Amino acid sequence: MSRDHAQSAETPFLELLARGASADAYEQPVLLARAEGGPADRIDALERAKHLALRVRSELEGRRRREAELSALFETAHDLAGLRDLDAVLRAIVQRARSLLGTDVTYLSLNDPERGDTYMRVTEGSVAARFQQLRLGMGEGLGGLVAQTARPYVTDDYFKDARFQHTGTIDAGVRDEGLVAILGVPLMLGHHVIGVLFAADRRARVFEREQIALLGSFAALASAAIDTANLLAETRSALAGLERANEIIRDRSGVIERASDVHDRLAELVLRGGGVHDVAAAVSQVLDGTVEFTEAAAAPEYALEASRTDGHVVRHKDDWIAAVAAGDELFGALLLRGHPGLDPVDQLTLERAAMVTSLLLLARRSAAEAEQRVRGELLDDLLDARDRDPRLLDDRARRLHADLSAVHVVLVARLDATGGDADQEADARRRLWAAASHLAATRHGLAAARDGGTVLLLPLEDGDEATDLARRTARHLGRAVHEAVTVGASAPVRDLAARPDTVAAAHTEAGRCLDALRLLGRCGDGAAAEDFGFLGLLLAGDQNVPGFVERTIGQVVAYDERRGTELVRTLDAYFACGMSPARTKEALHVHVNTVAQRLERVGRLLGEDWQRPERALEIQLALKLHWLSAPTRH
Repeated sequence: MSRDHAQSAETPFLELLARGASADAYEQPVLLARAEGGPADRIDALERAKHLALRVRSELEGRRRREAELSALFETAHDLAGLRDLDAVLRAIVQRARSLLGTDVTYLSLNDPERGDTYMRVTEGSVAARFQQLRLGMGEGLGGLVAQTARPYVTDDYFKDARFQHTGTIDAGVRDEGLVAILGVPLMLGHHVIGVLFAADRRARVFEREQIALLGSFAALASAAIDTANLLAETRSALAGLERANEIIRDRSGVIERASDVHDRLAELVLRGGGVHDVAAAVSQVLDGTVEFTEAAAAPEYALEASRTDGHVVRHKDDWIAAVAAGDELFGALLLRGHPGLDPVDQLTLERAAMVTSLLLLARRSAAEAEQRVRGELLDDLLDARDRDPRLLDDRARRLHADLSAVHVVLVARLDATGGDADQEADARRRLWAAASHLAATRHGLAAARDGGTVLLLPLEDGDEATDLARRTARHLGRAVHEAVTVGASAPVRDLAARPDTVAAAHTEAGRCLDALRLLGRCGDGAAAEDFGFLGLLLAGDQNVPGFVERTIGQVVAYDERRGTELVRTLDAYFACGMSPARTKEALHVHVNTVAQRLERVGRLLGEDWQRPERALEIQLALKLHWLSAPTRH
């Protein structure tokens, strides 16, 4: 076989090596030659070239793997460079885990091989001394289950969970701390479990998959810190054996300094509450390029998915893309533009910036969800009239940028039947709740989920009407959830802190208004109680007679009570006399000018249109209901 023939056999495998093809692809040249009926000596040459190329590929893979391991060693050395002892590392990890997961308590337990048990190494948020000093036998408690299976375990209710071995000592410690929901993930060194990292709440809680994955990442950091501490101890006793490693570290000191600069900048951003674009700006300076955060829809789909799957940056033309994700949730990407050459350390820098960005976005979302819960709890208290201390109510509202002294309207929003299954309806209700919460936050109001719908308490701006607010809210929520949303509104309410029971009454009134809208076939619309007048009494299931009377002639009744006048009696006689002032003065035995003056005062209290037929009808009905509810006044 000629030398040219051998070289031609090697060519396709060199191309496969150049583009980093998979091992299976190396069979294709041989199979193709056989399919074409090539000579036996060429097929033999291709076989030999294939085996040689696979050996080269294996060697290259080994070198790339060793390079990745060395990069990981440098990153770990940098993370631990500023910390003097293992406890400081573990304490920082536990504190950070508690902050990001938003739990009441986090703690880390380690196995003690000498005593054959497990002990508490670090706790954060714990208040019970007995809990902090717990020592557990191997295999006991939830931690024992995690250690035995080397897998995360979560319990929504610790004392009702029979999957693991309960003991009196552990249960007493957990009871002292008041823990209910507990999540535990293993600390692994190789295939061995050396401890467990826990996150726990003093109330029932469902830990999401992303939160379990996040705690698992912290557990991996803790394992790395422990392993590093062990390696450092071994290093002190074997400095001669690490001389070559020290030479490598000295050669790469510039790289470590740059990585340290990135770490310090990102840490400072997190501590001072920086945002996503602040991270991008900081990394742009370090990498001497333009780094931008972009939504997932705006990033190249193939490169973004590859980065998300591999967990590393991916090159796309002259750009580099790092997916910003947490678990299965994709937030977007960091794009380094116009920078075709990027060494491994700079790639790690961009990957770390993407991880910090995802943590910031998770923290921001957790804060928003917490604010939504707080707004809902305050509105629930107002609806149930549980907290009657005006100062406490005002203080809670101020922390949410709400003003309970302003004029408000209570709105009840509900989706119309979608005809879908239960899961679709539940999803639509969640979207309605999210949209209503966002509207309440931007309008300095409150929102709460209740009775399969959503209740909002929104301030009424000067010159605005409750009806207009209800219709705008129905349109806004309908666009947000892509479903028809019907909104019923109460009449304006005031002094909510001093009179929290008015919110409950207004909620009932708004609910009746919503029922009236549905009965009239006005689904997807908005209206206020005042739009229906006495028709609202007929359409609502539970008639609110006092509310109707108060809304219709309450100002006239209040004026009489304050001044000792007889406007209500004059108004009643006026309608009884066919709206004739002359006959009214005879019925009341007063001068006609007195009648005129009283009716003028009524007009100022009720509005100039009080004698229009539809309003006059409502006023007469309200007068009759007023006398019927208080017959001794007639």
